[in-house]
Amino acid sequence: MKTLPQRPVHTAKQNGRLNARGALPSAFTLIEIMIVVAIIGLTFTLGLPSFVHAFKREGMRKAEKDLLDACRDARAEAIMKDQPVDLVFHPLDRSFEVPGAFPQATFPEDITIDILGVNFLQYEQADVARVRFYPTGTSDEFTILLHSAAGEYRKYSLDTVTALTVVEIVR
Repeated sequence: MKTLPQRPVHTAKQNGRLNARGALPSAFTLIEIMIVVAIIGLTFTLGLPSFVHAFKREGMRKAEKDLLDACRDARAEAIMKDQPVDLVFHPLDRSFEVPGAFPQATFPEDITIDILGVNFLQYEQADVARVRFYPTGTSDEFTILLHSAAGEYRKYSLDTVTALTVVEIVR
């Protein structure tokens, strides 16, 4: 029977990799791990406020998201149920809803309704304003101009043919 030649085995001592105690070095020391954990903790602590601010919806961002979601849900509900659905605004309460599809939402305290028009009639001072979405995917004419205490102005309107919301940054 023929044997294969053996490869020479190198020991740690031959490779020069022994530590001060004469043993092979282990992975990481406790001090090294603690330093890495401390650096990660410090980075997290310093970055946390930025992450919270980025994900927290305030002011105009919250108003925009809620309004766009309400319009989208009203349009979808009208198409799915094959019947008209109303997006109901309560301008004096600064709130809106789509009964059965989108719960009542209120504009943040720093947001003011400057213009609220439905079918070319102004409703800023009305108790109720209704924007109708139809099963064909169309809607009433609708325009709302919001401004924040920070000086942001946004105009939201519906494309009456597609009932999709158009957002314009005014200033």
